Amino acid sequence: MESMFFNPAVAVPLGAFCVAIVGIVSGSISQAHNRRMKAEERMALIARGVPLADIEKLMGQDGNADERLPRNPAGRMRGSRTTALVLIGVGLGMALFGPMLAAIEHDREVLVVAAVSVIPLAIGIAFFVDYRLQKAEIERL
Repeated sequence: MESMFFNPAVAVPLGAFCVAIVGIVSGSISQAHNRRMKAEERMALIARGVPLADIEKLMGQDGNADERLPRNPAGRMRGSRTTALVLIGVGLGMALFGPMLAAIEHDREVLVVAAVSVIPLAIGIAFFVDYRLQKAEIERL
């Protein structure tokens, strides 16, 4: 018997999106914490009188380089390809999961999961197109 407040057709996709949101938020918090720790380490070294050049060597990065950007085009391409494959896999997995869940639950409303799978699938295809365009541009140069 389905409760008025708990509908599996809504709870399963909602749970999946909640897991994704928690992952994104926790990743952002972790990244901010790592940046804060690096800044505190630098400040401690500066307070001890360590020269800036030595601090940059010790921390293992250039002073001008943005650590979030890949250093070369191959790194960007690899990131686009990996993201594309993951998103396409998620989209295809959701597309298969929807009909299987609908068959188990005997409820056609669960097929909404398969319809929602178009979103990560389309984003993954866009990343794959970006990868191909970057590859063509590098080959042209």
